[in-house]
This record gives sequence, C-alpha cells and structure tokens, in this order.
Amino acid sequence: MSVLEANKQICRDYFTAFLARDTAWMAKHIAPTFFRHDPGLPFEVRGPQGVAQLHDALLPAFPDMKLPLLDFVAEGEKVLVRLKVQATHTGPFGDMAATGKRIDIDVLDLFQIRNGVLIEHWALLDNLGMMKQLGAIA
Repeated sequence: MSVLEANKQICRDYFTAFLARDTAWMAKHIAPTFFRHDPGLPFEVRGPQGVAQLHDALLPAFPDMKLPLLDFVAEGEKVLVRLKVQATHTGPFGDMAATGKRIDIDVLDLFQIRNGVLIEHWALLDNLGMMKQLGAIA
C-alpha cells in the first residue's frame, strides 16, 4: 500500500475510532501535540484526550450519529475528506435541549499525517445548516 493510500486508511480508521470512542486507537494514531482547528467549538481539541472529549460532547446529543465518508483526496502529508454528519438530536447539545430533529450536514476535514500519526486537523462543518435543521434559527 502506498503512503497516500495508508494515510487515507488512517483517516477512515479515525472516524471509526471516533464513533466508538476507541481511546487505544487514538493513543496510537493521534499525536500528543495534535490540534483540531475548529472555530465552531467552545473548547480546544488537543491530542487523543481532546478527540475523546469531542466525542463526549457530541455523541450524547447525537447518539445515532453516522459519518458517511464520500471523497478522499491525498497529497503529501495531507488528506482531505468530504463526508456527512447524519444524526438525530436526542440529548442536550451545549445549551440546546434535545429537539428530536434529524441533521444531515456536509463536512470537509483536512488531516495532516506524519509517519502514520495524525498531527493536525482542519474542520469545516455546515454549522449554519445544522442550526437551521435543529430549528435554532430560521
């Protein structure tokens, strides 16, 4: 398997590990210095513990979350993943009480991988679309 294909696989595995809260996988494949650039979050995601914290912030609100992975583009140390977040809002999400509404939003995630380890992540989610789907804004 080429390095580019291996990097794509690490990204696939990341999403599987995220949904399962697989902290053993995270400890092995996410650098302690890992940082997720995500202006939509009220906290920083750093290292494997930060990714577990992100899981703990999202999955209680959206326990049936699915992350269909649609496209992968790899070059050098970076992999761009286009995916969806599909879920039902059945638990508190920040200050928002559960609405019971479904979300289906687009996401672009750019990962930097070095020597088989995730070192940085830029996340771009359709937060406006999500808030509209949840009824938080018109």
